[in-house]
Amino acid sequence: MKDAFGTPQSLLVLGGTSEIGLATARRLVARRTRTVWLAGRPSPGLEKAAAGLRELGADVRTVAFDALDSESHEAVLGKIFAEGDIDMVLLAFGILGDQARDEDEPLSAVRVAQTNYTGAVSAGLVCARSLQAQGHGALVVLSSVAGERARRTNFIYGSSKAGLDAFAQGLGDALHGTGVHVMVVRPGFVRSKMTAGLEEAPMATTPEAVAEAIETGLRRRSETVWVPGALRVVMSALRHVPRAVFRRLPV
Repeated sequence: MKDAFGTPQSLLVLGGTSEIGLATARRLVARRTRTVWLAGRPSPGLEKAAAGLRELGADVRTVAFDALDSESHEAVLGKIFAEGDIDMVLLAFGILGDQARDEDEPLSAVRVAQTNYTGAVSAGLVCARSLQAQGHGALVVLSSVAGERARRTNFIYGSSKAGLDAFAQGLGDALHGTGVHVMVVRPGFVRSKMTAGLEEAPMATTPEAVAEAIETGLRRRSETVWVPGALRVVMSALRHVPRAVFRRLPV
């Protein structure tokens, strides 16, 4: 179980090749985490990620998990929890999509929505129920500042994250007092493979910085974490900009 400072002994990463997920796992393994489950589509990348964590001294297991296959979530995730308590679940899977293509190809847009929102709702509820049954644990959900207000350049991705964010907040309220803590993480532009080739936004961050913020948030039992923290003020202002003005902003 977690110690007084919130460091989990066991961690389940949904999205086992996520750069933020792996940066978080490395950081926690360096502290106290000893058992790590990496859930994702079977691939050399997933096995490489597991090998890297094993080199740090963790007991790492991989499991085949597909965010789009919601019907399998109860069985797949149930088997993991049946192996023993999970102190922390990090919901880290998601896809950015391609806004221009997704507007022209609605099925591509649907895939973004199903991965980032529908798949997360399914997996999140299954994990929340298992955490509640064991009486303790944290569910950390990677949202995005993109969900704070829809922008012309990425409203499909942003809308999926807006739905996820609202879901996670509501789930946190539903689980309040049960021993299960839900923390929503809202990073800005993260320098990663997913954003490679895109124009970098102001206040860009890294997977390692997000991992540090997650660890700090766990220790403080935060409900919402912004990365970097200054984005909280920026997005609060942008939310209240009149729509006619917002359309003309270079965001």
